[in-house]
Amino acid sequence: MGVGFGSDQSQFLCEGNGYCEKLPWPTELIKLSHSYLQEARVNQTENRNSDSGGAPWTVLRLLQWTTDFFRSKGSDSPRLDAEILLSHARNCSRVELYTAYASVPSDDERVAFREMVRRRGSGMPVAQIVGYREFYSLSFRVSEATLIPRPETEHLIVEAIDCAKEMSSFESSPWIMDIGTGSGVIAITLAKHLPQSRIVATDISADALQIAKWNAEQHGVSDRLNFVQCDLLSGVSQPDRFSLICSNPPYITDAEYSELDSSVREFEPKNALVSGPKGTEIIERVIEVCRDRLVTGGFCIVEMSPMIAESCRAIAEDAAIFDDVKLVKDLAGHQRLLSMRRQQD
Repeated sequence: MGVGFGSDQSQFLCEGNGYCEKLPWPTELIKLSHSYLQEARVNQTENRNSDSGGAPWTVLRLLQWTTDFFRSKGSDSPRLDAEILLSHARNCSRVELYTAYASVPSDDERVAFREMVRRRGSGMPVAQIVGYREFYSLSFRVSEATLIPRPETEHLIVEAIDCAKEMSSFESSPWIMDIGTGSGVIAITLAKHLPQSRIVATDISADALQIAKWNAEQHGVSDRLNFVQCDLLSGVSQPDRFSLICSNPPYITDAEYSELDSSVREFEPKNALVSGPKGTEIIERVIEVCRDRLVTGGFCIVEMSPMIAESCRAIAEDAAIFDDVKLVKDLAGHQRLLSMRRQQD
């Protein structure tokens, strides 16, 4: 199905109901959007009566048609996708769209929006189309060299901050390691929320590290972050040990990879997703690193697939270097994190 917003109005007209779909806006804003929705519909009706060519492509109409189009393509969040792309094309916030329902975007804006809709319709993730993704209320640049941050990873941030507070009695300025940093979301978010921390972040991808460094500069934490291109900690000599080691490593099995949605397989780096036949290979190496590089009483927190949670816990317990090993559930009730505390010597 092609994408176009031309003069054949009947082809692209959608009835559109659910203009506030999945948007947790305050009541006042929803009421305001209702007001502008009514105004937009009145204007569209007037235009139909006065213009035999049909109604113009207003902001409201573009959102309605695009939402239906994305829904037909299987998007889990068609309205949200449409709003992000249109606000990006118009260089405005999503909130501003709600006060511009009756506005007709310029030709340049429609051309830009049409191209983004085409790319999204082909399966390209919205984050890669616009070049950024929100994570823990911060905006991060992403590219084809990095994974797109997922909401599930925010649980790692919460657990890491809690662990840092637990260590604060004996470690006021903790050294933190982020293994496989990608776009830098974990390292940078922790730097923002733990201002006394010093952080090293590693990745094997030079392209990913470029994105991470840019993000660190944008968020004003580059002075406390050291990015190193290496495998795990192989290129990090200082400090000798870390108080907190975090990682969102590859944990998808070879078999699972072929079953992933095409929007993931075709647009995100395979080496940041796939661990090997078991899915636990990289996590096992991260746990082994803790033997020499994690301080006594320090914590290691690793994101994982719920499908390998018990296997990961067994690996951690068999390492015999932790006195506390626990699984942490995400909001959906799935075991998402492996949190481990280094035992006393």
